[in-house]
Amino acid sequence: MPLTVTFGEIMLRLAPPGFERFLQSPMFQATFGGGEANVAVALAGFGARSRFVTLLPDNPITSAFRGELRRFGVDDSFVLASPGRFGIYFVEPGANQRPSKVVYDRDQSAISLARPGAVDWEKALDGAAWFHITGITPALSESAAELSLEAMRAARQRGAAVSCDLNFRKNLWKYGKKAREVMPALFALTDVGVANEEDCQAALGIAAQSDVHAGKLDPEHYRRLAEDVLNAYPNLRMLAITLRESHSASHNGWSACLHTRDEFLLSRHYEVTHIVDRVGGGDSFAGGLIFGLQELSGPREALEFAVAASCLKHSIPGDFNRFTRQEVEALAKGAGSGRVER
Repeated sequence: MPLTVTFGEIMLRLAPPGFERFLQSPMFQATFGGGEANVAVALAGFGARSRFVTLLPDNPITSAFRGELRRFGVDDSFVLASPGRFGIYFVEPGANQRPSKVVYDRDQSAISLARPGAVDWEKALDGAAWFHITGITPALSESAAELSLEAMRAARQRGAAVSCDLNFRKNLWKYGKKAREVMPALFALTDVGVANEEDCQAALGIAAQSDVHAGKLDPEHYRRLAEDVLNAYPNLRMLAITLRESHSASHNGWSACLHTRDEFLLSRHYEVTHIVDRVGGGDSFAGGLIFGLQELSGPREALEFAVAASCLKHSIPGDFNRFTRQEVEALAKGAGSGRVER
């Protein structure tokens, strides 16, 4: 089975129990989370081979994280010791009309301090058929952006397919450059892009041609948006756009489209009610798409697998996907009643 390598920052995730507010009770539940690690874990859960590359301080928290990766079946051999902090983020899950909140504490993290040359990409990418990155890592610092660009160039030189989830985070771009000054160079090295409409506008400067937030989503708006992005980036083989309708923090409509240049595909639509945790849902989509494009019969099947994987992720707490290929395929084929399996 092909090997996928992902690169990015992992953080310690601290969340209050249940749907409590920050420090409503004097405790946090500690897990790990980060876009690219989430993708690596999702792929391993589907039965694929994955390796996560990052830089972290040499301390017991890093050791615990490496053990967690191994428990999920992810190759941790390129979790590299480097000066700096282990980043933290706090998340307060939303409910009904109360939105989720995220507070970052990741300044001076090891990966944000790392510079080009910090990773031996020839070794880190050994055997890789696919390389995945997001727009989060280039947002951390100028040196992290340069390291991301170095990684993508190395992956392309080795013949690996490159995917990039734009993942725009406005609270991270603080080092003097805007996302649209940095991300186009990375997207020019991308084969398979993942985004939503906000990502396209904020990171690439390409806006939807009408108000995509007004009322029910119109697939034609997204067809035109995808075509605009594909026309601007001739290197892209395909672009996936996730379509989220936020009725409340607890109830979202969820679907996606995929433009392959040859055809525009629209997925099945899910009404995701009683959301437990939507953080990591987009990463489950990206992991499902990467898996599907490598292992399933075509783009249509890959898209449906990715949307179903993300839909299921909304039902469990934490960043990591914890569903198997068989469970995702069952939902993609229509088994979504929630009946007890005996």
